[in-house]
Amino acid sequence: MFKTFLGAGAAAGAALGLAVAAQAAEPIKIGTFLAVTGPASFLGDPELKTLRMYVDEINAGGGVLGRPLELIHYDVQHDAQKAITAVKRLISDDKVDVIVGGSTTGTTMAVVPLAEKEGMPFISLAGASVIIDPVKPWVFKTPHTDTMACAKIFEDMRKRNITRIGMISGTGGFGKSMRGQCQKLAPAYGVEVLADETYGQKDSDMTAQLTKIKNTEGVQAVLNPGFGQGPAIVTKNYGQLGMTGLPMYQSHGVASKSYIDLAGSAAEGVRLPAAALVVADKLPDDDPQKPVVAAYKTKYETETGEPVSTFGGHAYDGLMMALAAIHRAGGPEDKARVRDEIEKTTGFMGTAGVVNMSATDHMGLDLSAFRMLEIRDGDWSLID
Repeated sequence: MFKTFLGAGAAAGAALGLAVAAQAAEPIKIGTFLAVTGPASFLGDPELKTLRMYVDEINAGGGVLGRPLELIHYDVQHDAQKAITAVKRLISDDKVDVIVGGSTTGTTMAVVPLAEKEGMPFISLAGASVIIDPVKPWVFKTPHTDTMACAKIFEDMRKRNITRIGMISGTGGFGKSMRGQCQKLAPAYGVEVLADETYGQKDSDMTAQLTKIKNTEGVQAVLNPGFGQGPAIVTKNYGQLGMTGLPMYQSHGVASKSYIDLAGSAAEGVRLPAAALVVADKLPDDDPQKPVVAAYKTKYETETGEPVSTFGGHAYDGLMMALAAIHRAGGPEDKARVRDEIEKTTGFMGTAGVVNMSATDHMGLDLSAFRMLEIRDGDWSLID
């Protein structure tokens, strides 16, 4: 799969001749810091499993430019200070060539200044727009942004003639960011936010906030920007309060089977934007993304025995783009050249969609990369 993506770039690698052969024993070091344990483990666990799977596969096939890959990982949970410590180690002690990691917006933003100061190519796996807007020279990201999620949700609301909503948001980095983006974007879609509630990361009951939304006259739907267990609790409380007559929308931050399992029957009918990966088997055969997402889904589920989630897919995309850039650069030694090659990524078909980066866009996805899903009979259903 990796060799297929490299395509014509293999010729450039061959041109390195003896220089590459002389360095063949030197590993290419991929650094990562993820939330493998703790409240955001549903993100970091599949991300790490994905990175390990594909590093092993690529090494079994001869590595990159004849050099093995070495994955160096630190579990930072959902802790910004642990992320800073880990990235300092990755750069100064481990001397990694590129960093693919950062499960959450908070941990990602905590280390952005380090990546920028040290000139370290860094591909984040977190969701908020602030990671790449404004553009930061050394920082890229793979998931769709929260701004895109708001737009996709509001498009669907417009189709259903929903113009007045209640919003309940998490106060963590992602929830806070998406709340702001949705508030900013709502007027352009003719959407009015009539109720605006929040909850903390450790809150275990949101019935008080949801009751306020329920009692707000004119509310036609509920939007919940957030990730982790919070949205599942919101959904269960929403069901307990008998609010299922109001359509509920969630963010792409809950696009894993664990959300459906935690929320239970109250999740029936919930809609959210997500990557095609979670509905790989439901895509039409002529969908150009199907071969990529179907192959990743099969490999992940076969090797782990667990259902696929979009989050592991973010790690796949980040790793493949980083390695392709290193290949085109002729090796990882010139980090500025690797950075330039990441920025030149075009036509990469990943699990998130087709990526076309540029000097003004360090994500490279457009709104067509999002699919609108609805939960039906305890599973994902493709709306569009």
